Order: sequence, then C-alpha cells, then structure tokens
Amino acid sequence: MFKYKKFNFIFIFAFLALIPMISKGYTVFILPQYILFGVLAMSLAFIWGNAGILSFGQASFFAIGGYTFGLLIKFFPEINHSLGFIVAVITSYFLFSAGVKATYFVLATLALSILTEQLAVTKSTLTGGWNGLFVDRVNIKIGDLTLLDLSGDFNFFYLILFISFITYLILNYLENNKIGKVLRGIRENENRMLAMGYKTSFYKTVAFGVSGSVAALAGALYAAHANFISPSIAGVLFSTEVVVWVAIGGRYSLLGAFAGGIIVSFLSNYLSTITPQYWQLFLGIIFIITIIFFKDGLAGIFKK
Repeated sequence: MFKYKKFNFIFIFAFLALIPMISKGYTVFILPQYILFGVLAMSLAFIWGNAGILSFGQASFFAIGGYTFGLLIKFFPEINHSLGFIVAVITSYFLFSAGVKATYFVLATLALSILTEQLAVTKSTLTGGWNGLFVDRVNIKIGDLTLLDLSGDFNFFYLILFISFITYLILNYLENNKIGKVLRGIRENENRMLAMGYKTSFYKTVAFGVSGSVAALAGALYAAHANFISPSIAGVLFSTEVVVWVAIGGRYSLLGAFAGGIIVSFLSNYLSTITPQYWQLFLGIIFIITIIFFKDGLAGIFKK
C-alpha cells in the first residue's frame, strides 16, 4: 500500500503548481528544468536509498533520453523512454550477474557516463558534437487534432509537473511493496537475502532498469523543453552533481531527493551569476556540512 508520510508530497507539488499563477517570465521557463533535475535525483535515490547502489551513470541515461528524443521523435516517439530502460537493464544484468559490487560498480557507471559523452561528441553528424543538438518543440496530437499545445511555457510547465507527480507515485509505490522491501534487505545484508532464496541480481537489475528509465524520461522532457541537449549533460561532472543533489536532499527519501535536485540546481544557477569564480566552492561547503552533520540530508532533519 501507499505510505505517504502525512501527505507531504501533496503540499510540495501543490506549491509548485501555484508558482506560474503568481510569477511569470523566466521563472516559468526555468523551473520545469529544475523539476526535471528533481526527477533525475529521484531516479538515483530509488536505487541508492533502497538498494545501497551508488550510480554515477544517471547523467548517461538522462542524456540518452534527450538525444534519442531529439533524433527519433518524428519516427519512433516511444523509444526515448524505453532506450534508457534497455541500456540500464543490459548494463546492470552483466554487472550484477558477475557479482560486481561497491567501488567497482561506481567505476563502471562512471565509465558509462564517459562513454556516452564521447559518443555524443564523436558522432557529430547525428548529435552536433560539442555544439549540441537542437530539438524542436512538439505538440501532443492525435492525427490533425492538437490535444495540448506545448509551444508556450505555461502548458509545458504543468505537463512536466504532472509527469513528475505520476513518476513520484510510481516510485513510491514500488518502494513500499515487495520489490522495495527486498531491495532494502539487499542493502542491509545481501548474503542473508541470498540465503533466504532471493535472486538478488534480478531485483537489482529491475531496480536499476526502473531508475535508468526514469532518468531517460527526464532527459527526453528536458530536451523537449530546453530545445537543446549537449554532450556535457552526459559527463562525469553532471553525474557528480546528481549525487550531490541526492546527498543534500536525502538519499532515503524520494521527496528529499526531488527537493534537493530543485534547490541545489537553483542555487547553482543563482550563485554562478553573482560569484562566477567561487559558486562551486560554496556548494562544496554546503555538501561537506550536510555529510558531516546531516547524514540523512535535509529530509532527515524534517523527519526528526
């Protein structure tokens, strides 16, 4: 069953839904991108918080979703979501079946991010190389009938917010059902779960597949909204930023990770405008303070 912990998620999403009604212009344009970063953070929190699997490959899946959307939306609009799931499942199947754990898994996902970035750069005839890929906005249609006009920021904002809300509900549902309980058992003692007859590699593969699929979906929406995707979005630097978002927000909480992605990405953008040379230093200080004094992130503070 769903366990929503006093329905805090309703207040968060309701607050976000009110913003376009009281603010216009740049805020309505940029906030959906922050929300998608929050969804990306949730994708990592799902596997890191539940299964104890730290992945530096979320940016890779995010970029795969964005590039695939930009290249194939005219012909195969369903692929942008499924390709991230397929890549994640294939990657995790071989890694988990081979018993790759902890540090080696982190290195493998780092390599995945580097590989995706290099592919985006070298296949410049398709991806635009370092110049990036420009993506046209599309409307939701059935034949010639336009169901939702996404040329404006207002409608796109609520579409992204709605999809983010549904994504949270799905991940929360999985967390509080059998797969979530098994993943937490794997996190605490994988050998015991194996002794009880659970095929842990299967559950970790499914979890990583779900995580990659969510990240790819966020990437596809990001590319559609921003009208652009670049190789740097798949790189190690962005992958590390995602880990920082989740660590600050709280890896054991989907809502905490979601809020962390929004807040920290907003702070990054704001600080970089007022102090271009030192904004990363300030974020690093916030990250260190969080790790030392608030091990469960911001969500841990509110939980207490």
